[in-house]
Amino acid sequence: MKRLIALLAVVAAAAMAADINGTWKATAEGPNGSMERTFVFKVDGNKVSGETTSSMMGKSTITDGKIDGDAITFTITGKIGDNEMKLTYNGKIKDTEIVFQSSAGGGGQTIEWHAKKQ
Repeated sequence: MKRLIALLAVVAAAAMAADINGTWKATAEGPNGSMERTFVFKVDGNKVSGETTSSMMGKSTITDGKIDGDAITFTITGKIGDNEMKLTYNGKIKDTEIVFQSSAGGGGQTIEWHAKKQ
């Protein structure tokens, strides 16, 4: 009986997850001005995968992605020159917009991104 209840809870959580499948365009103000990034999300239950592209870091794979209701988290590893940088994204989904906070591993500056579904 406990397994059935746990299974129903997982199915209900997956059903309540927001549908973010597809392409999203995001903008942010960084220390050197305006930045743009494209996200292509693929959602399977509460798992999020896909890729993201920006002119500064090129293409990166979305890893460790999770969606829980209107909350989304994932990481990417991007390259700036020969240096790799792991970025963590945390966001809230509202209709056709996601507002993310991104930060580099080890803390430091946080950047707010505003993404719109394409």
